[in-house]
Amino acid sequence: MSKSSNKKPSVTKSEAKSTDDAKPAPTKPRSGRSQFKMRTPEEKRQAHKEGIIKTAVASIVGIAAGIIAYLQLGVGDDPTIKWYVIMMFIVGISFYVMKFTFPIFKIKPKEFGFKDWFYVEFIVIDFCLVTWTLLLN
Repeated sequence: MSKSSNKKPSVTKSEAKSTDDAKPAPTKPRSGRSQFKMRTPEEKRQAHKEGIIKTAVASIVGIAAGIIAYLQLGVGDDPTIKWYVIMMFIVGISFYVMKFTFPIFKIKPKEFGFKDWFYVEFIVIDFCLVTWTLLLN
């Protein structure tokens, strides 16, 4: 057999285009999950604005927590109080502060998922520790 007989027939451009333009059949959403939806530029702008507000509020709460921790605990050399207990109190208090602060900025905390709360609490703890450290120096 020659090599030319093993070649597959070439696909014409019109056939290739028809397969590229084919759209998948609509599927049912799985277990309450929403399907991917393209956002409009206005929705993207609004989401970006909300992200900045979430970060700014979490940063301010974290800085305030760092200042309060410095004023109340100072160096924190009391062996009866562990640092991780302090951080858990800060996480708990900041959660409720932000839960009641976000609606002021027209952000709905009821729509937050685990990832959103983890993000804002990480920012709070990060800013708290950085502020506390800077004040100790």
